[in-house]
Amino acid sequence: MLDFMTVFPSWQWMPLLAVAGVAVDHVLGEPGRWHPLVGFGRFAARIERALNADAHPGLTLPRRVSRERGLFAWIVCVCVPVAVSVGVIALVPAPYNALIHVALLWFALGARSLRDHIRPIGEALRNGEIERARSLTARIVTRDTSDADETALARAAVESALENGNDAIFGALFWFAIAGGPGALAFRLANTLDAMWGYRTPRFLHFGWAAARLDDCANYVPARLTALSYAVCSHFPSALHCWRTQAVHWDSPNAGPVMASGAGGLRVLCGGAARYHGIDEARPVLGMGRLPGAADVDRALGLVRHALWLWLAVLLGLGALAHVIA
Repeated sequence: MLDFMTVFPSWQWMPLLAVAGVAVDHVLGEPGRWHPLVGFGRFAARIERALNADAHPGLTLPRRVSRERGLFAWIVCVCVPVAVSVGVIALVPAPYNALIHVALLWFALGARSLRDHIRPIGEALRNGEIERARSLTARIVTRDTSDADETALARAAVESALENGNDAIFGALFWFAIAGGPGALAFRLANTLDAMWGYRTPRFLHFGWAAARLDDCANYVPARLTALSYAVCSHFPSALHCWRTQAVHWDSPNAGPVMASGAGGLRVLCGGAARYHGIDEARPVLGMGRLPGAADVDRALGLVRHALWLWLAVLLGLGALAHVIA
């Protein structure tokens, strides 16, 4: 019987729960129209509209006040659900509360969703269905894909697979290993708020500051472990070289190492020019070798999949070691 004398799973059993959560995600994927994140997004949007006075014409708040309100909104949106999850786990008798940990990890993971959204882009490109590929790519990226060619679409898909491998899989697994289901839940909610509020626009520049910075902090270690995993599961010297020399030039302190290592390991070129909201942006180049094509979309997904197997193997090994020590 699992020993759940405390709210959080011990290291003897946590790896098995992690494998169970990954297995549930692989079989079921994300919930459909009733996905809890839909309700969470609506709730967070209401909180933002109520507190972010900077977003309303004619009203301006001092930077400090706007940041404090953004931090308060983050606490309400993240800490309250996480506290509720801890309370529920504490109330459910062991070992049945293990199911809640698995369910929370399933909620936080997006491995199957990542595959289901990105693989069709590669298929469309291989079949010469450029318009379909543009439409599919537009669903997962914010850049303008209306006149993107095959190379630009393949590059966008590869970048999305590599970056979201960290956001949708490895970050959640890392925090699950640290704090069980509540840890994975906190990471997913914080990452969602960064996606909603973490923009350097007049509306969110100050209000979203806390969401962006806290997501950077939560992602700092997972992103570097993800980059290391990509290197181990691909061409290690190239991945390490690109990570060391290119990541520092990327705007995001966490996406830079992840994408530089992944692109270097795959030996393809990512980054470079892209159009956002009608404006061309000259982004740093990541990786090395040739420009990506349709086949590289599947190669990027394969790299993420192999890295996931590596993580699970390491977690199971640590769990076995914990059993021996105990």
